[in-house]
Amino acid sequence: MFSYWIPITIFAAFMQNLRSALQKYIKGRLSTGGAAYVRFLYALPLALIYLWAVRHYGGYELPQVNGLFLLYCILGGLTQIIFTFILIYLFSLRNFAVATTFSKTEILQIAVLGLILLGDNISPLGMAAIVVGMTGVVVLSMAQSAVTWSNLATSLFEKSTLVGLVCGAFLGASVVFVRGATLALGDLDVMIRASFTLAVVLTIQTVLMGVYLLWREPGQMMLVFRHWKPAAGVGLAGFLGSVGWFTAFTLQNAAYVRAVGQIELIFTFIASIVFFKEKTSPMELGGIALILVAIVAIILTG
Repeated sequence: MFSYWIPITIFAAFMQNLRSALQKYIKGRLSTGGAAYVRFLYALPLALIYLWAVRHYGGYELPQVNGLFLLYCILGGLTQIIFTFILIYLFSLRNFAVATTFSKTEILQIAVLGLILLGDNISPLGMAAIVVGMTGVVVLSMAQSAVTWSNLATSLFEKSTLVGLVCGAFLGASVVFVRGATLALGDLDVMIRASFTLAVVLTIQTVLMGVYLLWREPGQMMLVFRHWKPAAGVGLAGFLGSVGWFTAFTLQNAAYVRAVGQIELIFTFIASIVFFKEKTSPMELGGIALILVAIVAIILTG
């Protein structure tokens, strides 16, 4: 399992990076809710085809659905949607840079929740690597904003800090719930568990988000279908990323997976230098170095 989850996670992080870039492009044509919805709507048919292919060519039977599996799927889908809306609200806050920085604590929250709900233990060295990686993410975030260590210290009891922590908590919870859903299917093969869970979670998210859009932003649904070409690109990248994430979560502790998944920030950093010719600061390089050290340590110990 050790050898499989690492390249799968790196692939998932790359596709997530691509999906985010495509969503920024389509954001000019759709509302925030509409841009978020296309990642579910256009990924769902692909997920159903993928499930069929895995079942047909792998010779698997569909897993037996149980109550715990459904509960984890509903909670996983719902918490990811809630995370999206909290993230949007976070950017409206006066001190949003501080809030965003505190939201980066998601991996520590994943580690705690994973231990409580799933019994996922993390070695002392693994925890140290996670803390180093999180520190690197925070340093990188600070280098790209006006946040300082002094700002973080004086903002501990502000509303923006609480919102940032809650944002990270919902993202972390969605990850742990997804892993819990795959584990609730028992000892079946990883491929059928991951593909089945992905199809169920995406169905739940498509229905819930679709109802919300029809209720609050009815005109957006028509635009979602009208701009199907760029939306389909978002759906494809989102689907491929989700296949990677769900498979990796099935194979390995979610905290380790998300920690290695921070390589997405390195992809973004490289793109900013190579394609956009942006200058880098020593603080940014320090943050990237810490993230790299953490990823290598987790790979060696995970």
